[in-house]
Amino acid sequence: MDPPRRKSRHAAEPSPIAGGGTSIVDLHTHTTRSDGVLEPIVLVRDVAALGVRQLAITDHDSLAAYRELSASPGSVPSDLELIPGVEINAISRDIPLLDGELHILGFGMDPADEAFEAALAAQRASRRRRFERTVARLAEVGMPIDAQVADIDLARDDALGRPTIARALIAAGQATSVEDAFRRLIGWGGPAYVPREGLGPVAAIEAITAAGGLPVLAHFSEAPGQLGLLRELRDAGLRGLEVYYRTFSPDTVALVADVAKRLAFIATGGSDYHGDLMTYAEAHATLNVPPSVAEATR
Repeated sequence: MDPPRRKSRHAAEPSPIAGGGTSIVDLHTHTTRSDGVLEPIVLVRDVAALGVRQLAITDHDSLAAYRELSASPGSVPSDLELIPGVEINAISRDIPLLDGELHILGFGMDPADEAFEAALAAQRASRRRRFERTVARLAEVGMPIDAQVADIDLARDDALGRPTIARALIAAGQATSVEDAFRRLIGWGGPAYVPREGLGPVAAIEAITAAGGLPVLAHFSEAPGQLGLLRELRDAGLRGLEVYYRTFSPDTVALVADVAKRLAFIATGGSDYHGDLMTYAEAHATLNVPPSVAEATR
């Protein structure tokens, strides 16, 4: 199997899909409960104002946003369906990928499932260790960000990610953008890159499934050249493929959609909104997820 050429998800984005802006579904978003910039209630307000009627907040290794919103009467508009979501960055030790990871989305898990929450808690602990090691590595290469990290509420930011470090680098004057920080410093091959720990893709798929969820492989533009891998993951329980990813070109959408059809995967889609590059309104303007996706994920 030839290793695919894989770009960082935080690199400069390609030209987005034309003709979007009317999507009523977004199944890939992030909030301050992992590495996004908006509070959950703010994201919900913004997506609802733009006509989104089915939303998944897929914070990394955390269902905190879903739990908070569900426990707060009136925080979610009555015409917006909020479904439990998560994104697990799974380590692909035996799969030749540049970043060494596959991103597994989960939809519809039971938020009260104790075993699943234990698995997510272990993932978050691994994230914190990686965060601390990256901060230490940056100090070793002459780019300390201790003062900036001191301003972060680490107790609240339970699912710490590299975008948080990238923002600290920007505040310290060591990077010009999140993309710049990833490209030069903390991305794969950078002087402060620290390998991830945690679940592999099969274990992530199994954990999502055991909690009653739908496991989906996120933003895998390499899908047409990785049919063998996808069949293996399907045999392990993978049930979907993110086809309508906001920054996929129309050609890529068509190719990935063909793979999903051939392998009998459910097609999902979303913006992968974090908030560093644009407002949600700007992201939604280039989002093109068919309404049929909402029914497929129920």
